[in-house]
Amino acid sequence: MTRARCPYEIGDTVTGWTVVPPEDRTRQQPEQVTGTVVQIGSGWAGVDCGTAYLWLRLPSGREAQVLIQGAVRGAP
Repeated sequence: MTRARCPYEIGDTVTGWTVVPPEDRTRQQPEQVTGTVVQIGSGWAGVDCGTAYLWLRLPSGREAQVLIQGAVRGAP
């Protein structure tokens, strides 16, 4: 069995949309953010690859979880 490889690596600069859990969608909207990849989340090679995510460290120092799907390398 061949596992798909994530198109991003730790240290890449990535722009993407934040993950908002279904239960929080009435109070919070996805936000476009740019940061440095610090962790590659779950879901990449599995059946739920549509919900695969990255953890980014933002310039403010906080971290955000962004969907890999639709993310792009670099700043907007």
